[in-house]
Amino acid sequence: MQIITESLGEDTKAVLHGFLQTPDEALPEQNYPAIIIVPGGSYTHIPEAQAEKLALAFTGLGYQSFYLRYSFVDEKSPLHPAPVVELAQSVALIRQHADDWAIDPQRLALAGFSVGGHIVALYNDTWHQDWLTDQLGVSAETLEPQATILGYPVISPKLGFPTDEQTLATWSDQPEQLAADEYVSDKNAPTFIWATADDPLVPASNSLAYATALAAHNVDYELHLFHHGPHGLALANHLTAWKRDANQPHVARWLQLADEWLNETL
Repeated sequence: MQIITESLGEDTKAVLHGFLQTPDEALPEQNYPAIIIVPGGSYTHIPEAQAEKLALAFTGLGYQSFYLRYSFVDEKSPLHPAPVVELAQSVALIRQHADDWAIDPQRLALAGFSVGGHIVALYNDTWHQDWLTDQLGVSAETLEPQATILGYPVISPKLGFPTDEQTLATWSDQPEQLAADEYVSDKNAPTFIWATADDPLVPASNSLAYATALAAHNVDYELHLFHHGPHGLALANHLTAWKRDANQPHVARWLQLADEWLNETL
């Protein structure tokens, strides 16, 4: 396995980390689908160990896997749209290096968790918009995701997270633009969503609102709302459990379900 680290610019701490499989010598032309993990962390940090385990789980499923260390609120003021732009840079970078990294550029998925899900949802809404393509100097086709996965995502500040205006002000000076469910269109990529009904930090209404918006625009989606589990479950097994109740074998089935869905979608 090759481990890579790609800086996204001299003026940012954003970094794309990658875990690349070596193609089978008997199949020298073999290319893999790719996935970018966008972890949570309340826009103040990311749990690096958890992000690595999520990426490696997808490596084990046959993906060239990456995770994005995006900018935080103490690095950009206000923060948005920097993380969305950094995700776009990451997508463009992967397609630029598709041959070098044995990647099929037409099979690229994004997976966001908690506020990482917010970034991915906003990106899914905006990847084709002129402000983003012009800023990066690339075509919309270069930035298009083929599928997205949202795990216990933040979707809109109107839906229970964050709970205070001071925190929201660090996210954006135009908070109305952060309501990802309100900007869904028929250009959104197919989306797999999972959350827990009793999530005490990010209400499940976030996931429901985004799924409803996708349905209204006839965008393919799959929604799994598990009855119980704390926030920040990641793989929902012993590898990422940050307390005993975060080891949830029932919820951990989300990975198999997502893998099956990706195999049908990509």
